[in-house]
Amino acid sequence: MPTAVDDRDLRLSKLLVELTDAQQAGRGATLDETVAAHPDLADELRELWGAVMLADAVASHVSDAKEAAISPSQAPTVALSTPRVALPARLGDYELLEELGRGGMGVVYRARQISLDRIVAVKMILRGQLATAADRARFRAEAEAAAKLDHPNIVPVYEVGDLDGQPYFSMKFVAGTTLARQLADGPLEPREAAALLVPVAKAIHFAHRHGLLHRDLKPSNILIDDEGQPHVTDFGLAKRITDQHGPTLTGAIVGTPSYMSPEQADGRRGVIGPASDVYSLGTILYQMLTGRPPFQTASPVDTLLMVLEQDPVPPRMLNARADRDLEMIALKCLQKPAQLRYPSAERLAADLNAYLSGEPVSARSGGFTQVIARVFRETHHAPLLENWGLLWMWHSVVLLGLCLATNLLVWQHVASRWPYLWIWAGGFAVWAPIFWALRRRAGPVTFIERQIAHLWGAAVIASVELFVIEWLLRLPVLKLSPVLGLISGMVFVVKAGILSGEFYVQAVASFLTAGVMALWPEFGHTIFGIVTGICFFAPGLKYYRQRRVQAAG
Repeated sequence: MPTAVDDRDLRLSKLLVELTDAQQAGRGATLDETVAAHPDLADELRELWGAVMLADAVASHVSDAKEAAISPSQAPTVALSTPRVALPARLGDYELLEELGRGGMGVVYRARQISLDRIVAVKMILRGQLATAADRARFRAEAEAAAKLDHPNIVPVYEVGDLDGQPYFSMKFVAGTTLARQLADGPLEPREAAALLVPVAKAIHFAHRHGLLHRDLKPSNILIDDEGQPHVTDFGLAKRITDQHGPTLTGAIVGTPSYMSPEQADGRRGVIGPASDVYSLGTILYQMLTGRPPFQTASPVDTLLMVLEQDPVPPRMLNARADRDLEMIALKCLQKPAQLRYPSAERLAADLNAYLSGEPVSARSGGFTQVIARVFRETHHAPLLENWGLLWMWHSVVLLGLCLATNLLVWQHVASRWPYLWIWAGGFAVWAPIFWALRRRAGPVTFIERQIAHLWGAAVIASVELFVIEWLLRLPVLKLSPVLGLISGMVFVVKAGILSGEFYVQAVASFLTAGVMALWPEFGHTIFGIVTGICFFAPGLKYYRQRRVQAAG
């Protein structure tokens, strides 16, 4: 007979299969709709679906090796349902000559447009007639997005068509190389890097002005022509700035892990907007200076975690020849909070031009605010606190009650340590299992939450053991009570490091409370209860509201 855990796993498995099938077919319920219908599985569904989307995002960037061309006399018609085409081949008005590259969705050929006798690039959907509706929607969105942009540093689209169910579009053929191939030989000279990125940044600003985000900027999507001029291509993940309901499914991770912004890696980090493309431009500049992206590991999952949590190594630590001003520009682009990056790609281009002209760059200013923002930002573990919001509010009430009861005994001049010991040991002995049982009802407890729970348990044990230490040292009862503030401060410092830098505020308040308790012992526990209660209640209310918003959205 299956257990409750087995039944839960079966439900999760079934729902994930339904979501995956819906995505493949370009139809059906979104993740948010499924979560709303199954609120008891909400956290597990979001975590597991994120892993599924990550695997899909990684798979979409795996490239295949090229296949040699055959003689022109053997040119067949394009086989629409096969992933490989014997070349040369005919596609309507185009003669496909050479495969230039392919990804998870599309394949690009160098081709000759017969009617105009010119060389172009033709991109076709990889699965041909077998492509899903979602594949076709994304492919057409790319063509339409690029076709609306007329800029000298954006590869123009000539024609969008469909031949017997095979979607395709033709665009300008850029003879030369890609920035990725150029960087395979190592970092660029500083001035060369800046001069190359200026027109790219201006092109992206042009796209933003026309309401379009690229969302997949990386060196392989920047073509370098024979004159050394860059051209932005591959708008396959492009999205209208004002469009919140485009082809991308809710919960999907879009982009390439090493080049995506934190808000792309975790949708709860903020809105994906122009600042996200600015971040990606920063990763490109970083690679130009160092020869490698700011975050790169053997595992895409580990790369995403680094994007969310870690700061990049300063470029000059990887390449001593990297210019300090360009390093500052790159690091400004790579700030985790979007508001600390350049407000637009145009401003980034202006700073790069200032560097090239020998003028001061704006990236050198605002250092203090950037440091403060880095210290106080949330880590990628912070969303877990949504499971603790309501519990922390209740904990603040329990803690305040224990402190007020203690002070009542002080005001009644109770000198025996046993009543105080019963209040604290008994109170926590009752509350701790209730607290933990309520948390477990909200869903599976993660590894990080177990760490936080152990930290809280250690603080409780230390608080109660103060009575034992006082007895061993033959000190009056509550003589060591100011240590409660120190224990609380240390707990919040650890939380700040693991969860959110905002807890440094609670840590400072707790450390100061220890001094106040020492100066005014007759009111010490009341003060501690109020301060610590607020320290728990305020973030508890924040994350409780955040969870309500997530559930309602």
